Amino acid sequence: MQQMSQVDAGRNRPEADAPAGEIGAPHKPRRRLALLAAAFAVAIVAGVAGWWVVRPAPAATYLMASVSRGDISPTVTATGTVNPVMTIIVGSYVSGVIQDVYCDYNTRVKKGQLCARIDPRPYEAALEQAKGQLARDSAQLSGARADLARYAALVQRNLVSQMTYTDQAALVHQLEGQAQLDRALVSNAKVNLGYTNIISPVNGTVVARNITIGQTVAASFQTPTLFLIATDLTRMQVDTNVSESDIGAIKNGDAAQFTVAAYPGRTFRGAIVQVRQAPQVIQNVVTYDAVVSVSNPDFLLKPGMTATVGIITARRRNVLRIPDQALRFSPGGLKPAQAAGAAGTAAAAAKAGGQPAEVWVLRQSGPAAVAIGVGLDDGTYSELVSGDLHAGDEVIVGERTASAAGKSGTFRFWHL
Repeated sequence: MQQMSQVDAGRNRPEADAPAGEIGAPHKPRRRLALLAAAFAVAIVAGVAGWWVVRPAPAATYLMASVSRGDISPTVTATGTVNPVMTIIVGSYVSGVIQDVYCDYNTRVKKGQLCARIDPRPYEAALEQAKGQLARDSAQLSGARADLARYAALVQRNLVSQMTYTDQAALVHQLEGQAQLDRALVSNAKVNLGYTNIISPVNGTVVARNITIGQTVAASFQTPTLFLIATDLTRMQVDTNVSESDIGAIKNGDAAQFTVAAYPGRTFRGAIVQVRQAPQVIQNVVTYDAVVSVSNPDFLLKPGMTATVGIITARRRNVLRIPDQALRFSPGGLKPAQAAGAAGTAAAAAKAGGQPAEVWVLRQSGPAAVAIGVGLDDGTYSELVSGDLHAGDEVIVGERTASAAGKSGTFRFWHL
């Protein structure tokens, strides 16, 4: 019984009591496989990283433009307001109540045409009063002159004293002065009565009416504005505000063109007729008024319109021109030798005619700098004055590399 129990105990003994060399023997192949897989993955990552570091730089793609022939017109841009060439302010010299209005907006008037009337009755009464005073003083003057003539005869016969004659002569002179003053008062009353008729002083078009029937006009301290009359709306002018940095390039006779918001598809053309010397200072910004004269036969331009004006300060026709983008381009990633050569073009450009500059052309070895001289610049093209370039030659205006795509590819790689 004791032996059987030992045998059973031996069968039921756990694997923990097995020899040390036999424990985990089945798991060794799995560990080796895991280590080999990890080492392989590390090798792949290291290889890819090494390739990424030592990979060749992506080739650049250059954007090209051609040297061409054409016109160059530098332009000064400004804003302005469309105005009539001359606007007449029609006011009132006398005060009173507006009795009639004969002119309205857009009325075409002739010189001397009646546009409004102020109630004339007070001025008619003043005229009659002045006439009556003149008649009274004139009658007194006539009587004084008759007495003076009689006194003159009596003095010769010593019937009246010399003093009486002298006093009568003084009275005559006094009445003559009073009669002259009365005549002036009559003339003044006639003038005031005439001013009750508001007439147009010129031929033109009424562009503003500031009165209505029954309105009282007070002209005691300041002349009120009743009408604004534009002399000729077939001729207009644009008063432009040109900055002080651009005014030096503008002179009388320069061509100008402008647009207004009312006719966005139409360009109006004119010329500079006056550069006014009076500066306008608005918020510490100094501008000058350059007046552009323009014909307006169709009455399309109306007073007060805002105009965007381009003043052509110079013009070159059929000249070699080069895009301004080429003048601003500088290639990246130059080798030291190329950079030194590019810096040396400044000295060569200084010897060329015009303003020294440089552009880049594409050679077999890569971008190469070319010294040139430029003249007028209209913001898009510059005049090619000197340099080893001809019509049809291509210059570099931009550069596009795969660096952006490389960054994107790197991001996608690590994302995977």
